[in-house]
Amino acid sequence: MKVLVVGSGGREHAIIKSLAKSSLKPELFAAPGNGGISADAECVDIGAKDIEGIRDFALSRGIDLVVVAPDDPLVLGMVDALEDAGIKCFGPRKAAAAIEGSKIFAKDLMKKYGIPTAAYETFTDTSAALEYLRTSNFPVVIKADGLALGKGVIIAETAAEAEDAVRSMMEGGKFGESGKRIVIEEFLTGPEVSVLAFTDGTTIVPMVSSMDHKRALDGDRGLNTGGMGTVAPNPYYTADIAAECMEKIFLPTIRAMNEEGRQFRGCLYFGLMLTPDGPRVIEYNCRFGDPETQVVLPLLESDLLKIMLAVADGKLAQEEVRFSDDCSACVIMASDGYPGKYDTGFEISVNGELEGEIYYAGAKLSDGKLVTSGGRVLGVTSVANTLEDALGAAYRSVGKISFANAYCRRDIGARALAANR
Repeated sequence: MKVLVVGSGGREHAIIKSLAKSSLKPELFAAPGNGGISADAECVDIGAKDIEGIRDFALSRGIDLVVVAPDDPLVLGMVDALEDAGIKCFGPRKAAAAIEGSKIFAKDLMKKYGIPTAAYETFTDTSAALEYLRTSNFPVVIKADGLALGKGVIIAETAAEAEDAVRSMMEGGKFGESGKRIVIEEFLTGPEVSVLAFTDGTTIVPMVSSMDHKRALDGDRGLNTGGMGTVAPNPYYTADIAAECMEKIFLPTIRAMNEEGRQFRGCLYFGLMLTPDGPRVIEYNCRFGDPETQVVLPLLESDLLKIMLAVADGKLAQEEVRFSDDCSACVIMASDGYPGKYDTGFEISVNGELEGEIYYAGAKLSDGKLVTSGGRVLGVTSVANTLEDALGAAYRSVGKISFANAYCRRDIGARALAANR
C-alpha cells in the first residue's frame, strides 16, 4: 500500500505519523514535505499546488491513495484531476471544496438550509459596503470571500476600522482576488470550538473537539497567526452541545451539500461559536485544521488509513472510528517575530528524551542538519490522562528543544484549565 500526502506542514506530519501506525503498513510519501517529515516519509520535490506533477508522480509510482491536505490544491481541483485519472483520494472535489474556497457560498448555503450562523450581507461594490457600515452595530466581522492563508478575517471595533478594512480588501488588494468580494457579518460572542469530522457524503463522524489559540502573544494578545497551540478535548463542548450540533449543523450541512450536487468526502472542519443563543457556525474548512490535527489524531485509536480508504469508497459507516478519553496538548514553537518579519536558517536541537511527538512545519535539511525555514517551526504534542498533565509534558518537552530566536506562548490551555475547574 503506497500513500502520498500532499502538503508540507505540521498537519501533514501529524497525518503521516498517524498513517504510519496502520496495520496496512503503508509506504509513505510527502509532496513536498519538509526536512522534519523526511524522517517519516519519502519527500518528493513537487509543489502542493502542482496538480499535473502530483498526478504524474502518483501514476508513475503506483500510489494507492493520495491524501490532499491543504486548502489551495483542494479548491483548485486536485482531487478531480486525480480521481479522473483513476487515483483514489482522501479529500473533497472542487465543487465541494467551495465550502471553504468561498465564504459567500458557505454563508448562502447556511441561510438557504437554515444552518445557524451569524447574520451577514455580501458585497462586490465598495460604496455599497461602506453604506451598509453606516447602519451597522460594532464590532463587525469583515471577511475576504476567498482563501487568504487563514488571514482574511478582520474584526473591526469601530466604524473607522471597518471602513479601512473594506477599502484595503476591495480597493487596496490586501488579499488579492480573494478580497474583491467580501462578507460583513454580525460579531458573535462565546467560547470557540473546532470540530473536525470524517464524512463520505452520507455518514459523518465527528472527531474529538479542540480549542485553538490564534493570537501570537500570551493573554490572547497580538496579531492573529495560523495557530500557536491547541488542546483537546474542548471543555466547553459538552455531550449535550455535541448532540445539538449533530442535529442542527453537522447532518444538515452534509444534506445541504448533497442537495446542491456537491457531495463532500474527506475531512470537514466546523469552526463553531457557542453563543448564548446556541452553537453557530463561524466557518467551514474543507480539510484538517492546523494545528488542531496535531492534538486530535494522537487521540485516534482506530486505523487512520482504513478510515480514509472507507471515506474514499463511500463506506465510512462500516469502519470503526474510536478515540481515546485522554487529553492532548500541542505547543507551537515559532520564529520570534512571527507572523510578522522573522529570521530563519537556525539549527534545531533536541536535547534529551521528549514526552511526546514533534510535528515539524517550518524546517528544512541543510548540510544534513535540520534548520528553521518558516514562522511556525514545529509543534510539540503530549497526551496524558488529564489536560494539566498533558500541558506539563508538552512544556517540559519544549524546554528540551532549542533554536535561535525560538518563541512560544506560555499560556496554551489556560482557558481550558479554568473552564475545567
